[in-house]
Amino acid sequence: MPSSVIRHIDYEPEQRRLHVTFVSGRKYVYDHVPPHIYHLFRNAPSKGEFFNAAIRDNYAYHEEKRFG
Repeated sequence: MPSSVIRHIDYEPEQRRLHVTFVSGRKYVYDHVPPHIYHLFRNAPSKGEFFNAAIRDNYAYHEEKRFG
């Protein structure tokens, strides 16, 4: 999943939660993301562009707090 902005994405289909880890190390959880949006994101040629256009301002989110 090469991207200059996004390091990793993961998805919890039962909860419809999308986890996004940025190259900065910050991690965010986006709520109520439909499965088809996750699949489009996963397959997008530019993860950063897709994130900005389809996810960033469209879903409620919170930052995952780091422990340790």
